[in-house]
Amino acid sequence: MAEFDFTGTRILISNDDGIHAPGLAVLEAIARELTDDVWVVAPETEQSGASHSLTMHRPLRVRELGEKRYAVDGTPTDCVLLAINHFMADKKPALVLSGINHGSNLGEDVTYSGTIACAMEATLLGVRAIAMSQRMPHGGPPNWAVAQAMGAQVVRKVMAADWPKLVLMNVNYPDVAIGDVTGVYVVRHGNRKIGDELDERVDPRGRRYFWIGAARGDDDVPADTDVHVVNHGGIAVTPIFLDLTHYGCLENLKGVFA
Repeated sequence: MAEFDFTGTRILISNDDGIHAPGLAVLEAIARELTDDVWVVAPETEQSGASHSLTMHRPLRVRELGEKRYAVDGTPTDCVLLAINHFMADKKPALVLSGINHGSNLGEDVTYSGTIACAMEATLLGVRAIAMSQRMPHGGPPNWAVAQAMGAQVVRKVMAADWPKLVLMNVNYPDVAIGDVTGVYVVRHGNRKIGDELDERVDPRGRRYFWIGAARGDDDVPADTDVHVVNHGGIAVTPIFLDLTHYGCLENLKGVFA
C-alpha cells in the first residue's frame, strides 16, 4: 500500500498534558516531518482525565503564543473545537494529532482520556484523527525514542488506509529501546480497569480523603490486545468507533417494547 502524500496538508496538534508538555513538543516534531503547515492549539494547563468534557458555564480565554500557536484555558475538547471552527475556519486540517500523552491509553483508559477526547472531537467534526500515547516506566521519566524514530512512519501508514466515518486511531508506544521494538500491531482493546487501588488518608484536620491510584490489571490479557502488545514491546494501533449503539441489544429491546 502506498503511503499518504502529505504535500500541502494542514495538521492540527493538541493534547491533555498542556501547552508546555514535552510530549507535545515530540508530537510537533513528528508533524513537521510530514508538513510545514502545523498548528498547535492546546490547554493552558494539564487536563488529564478530562475525557470529552466541554466548557459551557464560563468564557474561554485564549493566549496567542506565536504564529499558528494558541493556549486555551479549557479542556482538550475546547481546544479542538476552537481550532477547527474558529482559528482554522478558512481551511480545516486534514488531520488532527493528539498527544503524545505522558502514559499509555489502553483498554478502558480511552473513556477517561483527554488525549482520546481531542481525537474524538476532531472525528465528530469530520476530520481524521490519531491519538498517541507513551507508556511510562515505573518511577522514571518517559522515553520518547520510539515515538521520535517511528511516529511519522506510523502516521503515514495509518493515513494510507481507508477509514469509515466516526473512526479514530489510537496509537500506543512501548517503553523500550528502538532496537527492542517487536513491531507494529493492529489490535483490539484489552481490559485493565483503573480504580482498584484506593489510598485512604487523613488530613491535618482529621478529615478523610482518598487518592485514586494508578494500579491496573495488566495480567492475563489476551495476546491480540493493545495492553498485551505494549507491555511486550510492540506499538499498538487500535481503531475506535464512536457509534456506541449495541445493535444486537437494540433489536432485542424492540421486541420487548413491541
